[in-house]
Amino acid sequence: MMDYKKLPKVELHLHLDCSLSFDVVSQIDPSVSFKDYSASFIAPAKCKDLADYLHRANRGVDLMQTKAQLRLVTLDLFKQLKDDHVIYAEIRFAPLLHTMKGLSSAEVVESVNRATEEGIRKYGIDANLILCTLRHYSKEQSLETVRLVEAYKNTNVVGFDIAANEAGFPIDNHIEAFKYAHDKHIPCTSHAGEAKGAESVWETLLNFYPSRIGHGVRSVEDEKLLAHLKANKIHLEVCPTSNIQTDVFENIEHHSANKLFEYGVSMSLNTDSRTISNVTLADEYALMEKTFDWKKKRIKHCIMEAIKHSFASDAIKDTLRNTIEAAYH
Repeated sequence: MMDYKKLPKVELHLHLDCSLSFDVVSQIDPSVSFKDYSASFIAPAKCKDLADYLHRANRGVDLMQTKAQLRLVTLDLFKQLKDDHVIYAEIRFAPLLHTMKGLSSAEVVESVNRATEEGIRKYGIDANLILCTLRHYSKEQSLETVRLVEAYKNTNVVGFDIAANEAGFPIDNHIEAFKYAHDKHIPCTSHAGEAKGAESVWETLLNFYPSRIGHGVRSVEDEKLLAHLKANKIHLEVCPTSNIQTDVFENIEHHSANKLFEYGVSMSLNTDSRTISNVTLADEYALMEKTFDWKKKRIKHCIMEAIKHSFASDAIKDTLRNTIEAAYH
C-alpha cells in the first residue's frame, strides 16, 4: 500500500472546534485525562446518528472561549496539518459558538485570523478560513455571520458555510444570508446530503447557490442530481470516515465515494473532524486504496479538483498545482 503520509495534500472540509489534539486540551485544561479525552472528544466507530456525533464537539467549543484559547487551538491544528503534510487547508468554524465568555463574534474572527497568519508563517502551510452559520440559528445569527465574512474580506477569511444537523431544521432562516453572500460575491459551500438525502442537496443548491457541497454523499440516491452536479461543476467535499461514524452508510464498503468518482462528479477527500473521527488525511487516502483499490492517480485527481474548487487565490492555486504535479508524477 502507498505511504501517503509523506505526500503533499489539500483539505477543504475541516472543522476547527472538532480537531483539538490531546496536547492542546491538556494545555488549556490540565484536569482532562487521556481517558476522559478519548471518551468525550473522540467519537466511537459508529454513532447513533449525526446529532450523536456532533455532541462531541461541545467539549472542544467549551475550551475555545478566550483569545488565548482560540490561538492555541488554531496553532495546534496547524501542527497537525504539518505532520500530515497538508500544504493547503480551508479551516471552518462558527464564530458565534465562541462568545459564551464575553468575546464578541468579531473578536473571535480576529483572534482566529491572527492565529492563522501566525500558523502560516510558522509552519509554511497556506490556509484560509470559512465562517459557518448553523442550521438551528436564527435569521439574525446567519446574517451576523455572513456579514463577518464581508467585514474580513481581504484577510484569510474567504467563504461562508452552513453546518450542523440538517435534519429537522428548515432552510428558511438562512435564505437571506446566502442571498447576501451571493450579492456580495462571497464564495459559499453548504453542508447537505449527509443527515438527509438527495432532496436536501437539491434544496440547498436551489436556495443557497453554493459552488461546493459539504459531504453531499447521498446525491447518489438521485440520478438527475448526479447529472446536475456534474454539468454544473458542483464540488463535493467528501469525508469517508465521518460518514461511517454518523451512520450515513453502514460500512465503508457501502460508501458512495467510488460511485461519485466514476460518475464524474467533482470531489475531494477530507477528514471533517480530525479529533472526533480520530483520522488524518493520509488515513483517508489509504482507506480509499484499501476499500476501492484507488491508485495514486485517483488521489491526485481529487486533490487537483480540491485546488480548482478551493477559495484560494489564483497565485496560491498555481503553486499548489505545481507542488502536487511534482510529487504525484
